[in-house]
Amino acid sequence: MPDEEIQTLDRPQTVNRPQTAGGPVDRTLPAAHTTPRWLGPVLIVAIVLAALNLRPAITSLGALFEETRTGLHMSGAVAGLITSVPALCFAVFGVTAPRLSRRFGPAAVVCAGMAAVAAGLLIRPFATNAAGFLAASALSLAGIALTNVLLPVIVKRWFPDRVGTMTGLYSMALAAGTSLAAAATVPLTSALGGSWRTGLLIWAVLAAAAVLPWLPIAAASRREKAAAPAAPREDSGPSIIRSRTAWALACYFGLQATGAYVTMGWLPQIFRDAGVSASTAGVLLAVTMVMGVPLAFVIPGLAGRMRHQGPIAVALGLFGLAGYLGLYLAPAAGAWAWALLLGISNCAFPLVITMIGLRAKSPAGVVKLSAFAQSTGYLISIPGPLVIGTLYQHSGGWDLPLALMAGLLVPQIALGVLAGRDRTIEDECGMRN
Repeated sequence: MPDEEIQTLDRPQTVNRPQTAGGPVDRTLPAAHTTPRWLGPVLIVAIVLAALNLRPAITSLGALFEETRTGLHMSGAVAGLITSVPALCFAVFGVTAPRLSRRFGPAAVVCAGMAAVAAGLLIRPFATNAAGFLAASALSLAGIALTNVLLPVIVKRWFPDRVGTMTGLYSMALAAGTSLAAAATVPLTSALGGSWRTGLLIWAVLAAAAVLPWLPIAAASRREKAAAPAAPREDSGPSIIRSRTAWALACYFGLQATGAYVTMGWLPQIFRDAGVSASTAGVLLAVTMVMGVPLAFVIPGLAGRMRHQGPIAVALGLFGLAGYLGLYLAPAAGAWAWALLLGISNCAFPLVITMIGLRAKSPAGVVKLSAFAQSTGYLISIPGPLVIGTLYQHSGGWDLPLALMAGLLVPQIALGVLAGRDRTIEDECGMRN
């Protein structure tokens, strides 16, 4: 099956050979069906465009949430539900990615995912009630969930010798898209007449552009599948849940996502409660998010060259501990320093995505691990922002919430060390690659 083939763009494909003693089966395609020369550059563009669209559906709404809530007459309960929907959709729809990938191929599913993102972003500004808005948002989030899971698979399948570099490229694009939507939505909305509907609609254009390069890639993938010899039915062996590395990655993913969502949702309020102006608090959040752009490229490349990625996880966790300690002791006096430190700590996301690609031997293994780690991780992250908000409300300050966030970094560091060990899920579970 396509998920089981490791194809390198800058290396010629060879004729299938039977397994020899001590050597794996070569499952590359026959020489008559080589990969088109145009596929490599188009894939890079497609991956970057897809990554740019993985967060604007969320951060653009955050920038205009008050206007959207008022315009659609949302109750407080419905507004709270909408803020919890992204993580829930990522968990629920991400689970379906392996099955869809096996049936249609990862490129076709990512293409469909980008189309779903564009369709949802196009429809939701025209919603007349909260239910319609929520349904359109869920459509976009479903497409994002599938792409979240399958981009590491795309990288592993077509760029197996450059996992760190390519993961860094799309992690950097993801961070850029997140920051761009957060920073540009309000100014663009004002420039285009001030309607929140227009401000949300403009991001459908970027999503529609991301669909275009995936169309020829999906078509080429189908042709390769049709031309390739029939592959044996996949035998995945024991369930992935038997892998301690898979569980370490899933829990590490969940804790870093918790920290990221708490930062995006509550950091400006922490600064404002300390006496920082609202405009400065917004800029400080932007600084925290922008830190992910260069580091999201550097960290995966560094991680890909290391046999054990645990030291990076430790370093990122220590930056986070320093940031939370600073917020606890002097939130206003050192605001810029704490924003920078937390921005560095939040780069645990590109690290865990890189480790997902390194902890499996084949694209088939990566798709299983990516779906499991991300779906389980997003489920773990759902209560975080709600718990922090509840603690803030009942304690009347930020001391207890900050202590909890700092405390969660301790198991996050330990899990990062476990997940960073040089081993694969296939070895742990007896799965065939």
